[in-house]
Amino acid sequence: MTKVITGELYKKMIINAATAIERNKKEINDLNVFPVPDGDTGTNMSLTISAAENALSTMSSDSLSYVADAVASALLRGARGNSGVILSLLFRGFTRSMKDVEEADAKQFANALVAGVESAYKAVMKPAEGTILTVSRLTAGAAVTIAAKEKDIEKVLEKALEKGYLALEDTINQNPVLKKAGVIDAGGKGYLYILDGMLKAMRGEMLEKVASTEESGKADFTQFSSEDITFGYCTEFIIERTNKNNVNKLRKFLDVRGDSIVVVDDDEIIKVHVHTNDPGVVLTEALCYGSLLSIKIDNMREQHSEVAGETNAHSSKPHAAPEEMKDFGFVAVCAGKGIEAIFNDLGVDRIILGGQTMNPSTEDILEKIIATPSNTVFVLPNNKNIILAAQQCIPLTEKVVIVIPTKSIPQGVSALLSIDGITNIDEMTTTMTDIITQMSTVLITTAARNSVFDDTKIKKGEHLALLNDVLCANGSNFETVLGIVAEAIGDGTPEFITIYTGEDAKEAEVEVVSRILKEKNSGAEIMVIEGGQPVYNYIISAE
Repeated sequence: MTKVITGELYKKMIINAATAIERNKKEINDLNVFPVPDGDTGTNMSLTISAAENALSTMSSDSLSYVADAVASALLRGARGNSGVILSLLFRGFTRSMKDVEEADAKQFANALVAGVESAYKAVMKPAEGTILTVSRLTAGAAVTIAAKEKDIEKVLEKALEKGYLALEDTINQNPVLKKAGVIDAGGKGYLYILDGMLKAMRGEMLEKVASTEESGKADFTQFSSEDITFGYCTEFIIERTNKNNVNKLRKFLDVRGDSIVVVDDDEIIKVHVHTNDPGVVLTEALCYGSLLSIKIDNMREQHSEVAGETNAHSSKPHAAPEEMKDFGFVAVCAGKGIEAIFNDLGVDRIILGGQTMNPSTEDILEKIIATPSNTVFVLPNNKNIILAAQQCIPLTEKVVIVIPTKSIPQGVSALLSIDGITNIDEMTTTMTDIITQMSTVLITTAARNSVFDDTKIKKGEHLALLNDVLCANGSNFETVLGIVAEAIGDGTPEFITIYTGEDAKEAEVEVVSRILKEKNSGAEIMVIEGGQPVYNYIISAE
């Protein structure tokens, strides 16, 4: 029986939840309707909640409010893909409900679940039924009803999960896309795995970690000296707000005394992360905004020396000169050396490696925004599954962040080309937003799984073409698929067609692609660029 949730128990619940989703992520990924890997739901949810698990690894606290705040903050920074962002919002609302709560009873826990659902619904522009939102809402509602009579939180969550699984089974009837594919919602399934892991932790059943078979990809820290670290102390702290002093002043104060600055604030607290050489000075300034609830300082040079096994910590390598501040700057998400070169040539200040199957976290995007030498930063996600994560950065920095909702590499390129000579930020925003609706993008790849997509049965291994995210053609014969694509593009009588070749594209095949597109679109100028992108052998834009 569990009558209260303490900080220590909640920590175990989150760790168990992360293990549960990691153990079952492949099953969740397999529920994805989209026949191309897209930063699959299970992977994104696992990476997101693992960020919270990592944040708790060295924490010991009896305060539920404190632990919950650490979880929510880590989830927000680590959120990847739409499913990860929604998961972080569910926990953020939960945390706000737990403010100043040392331990929670059944009613408080149930109400916090509802608060999480409300937070997620408010953030999603067009919430759809038959998704994780539906499953979480009905589960939380059941918890409130049960908690009105039951004090044992284990029983409350157990019964609420029963309602949640019924809601999950019904998602196939609520969402037309799921119904066609004959599957339940992947995000909803993942959320219930998380709650089930939390329930097991209440019962003292800690799940065993599954050994990873993937290569760690660990960075080689011996390739640079600890003297390359400009600011030596990683300083993190939480301020309990006791006044209305302008937090932007704190941001400006930190900006000249460090880097990697993240300041998140609301009416109750200010959470700060900064790399600085003067943590004492920073903490003294922080006291102007309220009392310090927690402090963590790490000597990064010392940590580097330990990791690298460094015997000589001195280096004569000069530090790079600071970049000159501009009126506006750009951050773009992309993958492929050729595509990276294009964005660099077009004036992008910071590039984030990511895209299809590689959804960067909110923190990844935020770091590049902060590193961009301008007060206004345009972000080009270039993938529909990254847009929501990028938008979460807007309130996390004092900079003006404008997310242009580009869903593909060609849209990102066209957006930048369209503003040549324009310097007014409002005009730039309007121009870029408009141009991405006036072009067509074709993505050609190989189906990664059997699926039913847009009423069409797709077999694993077939050639697959998506025109503006709508299935255009599929089949075993590449030239037949390409012919259909060429005719579909021709309906718009394009003037320019650009072919971005992927890392697996074959030279002879590229010539076939160019020839067939030219045959069907004789009036168009065709350009071939070695993009080097993964997943999609060809990305084709028509304007």
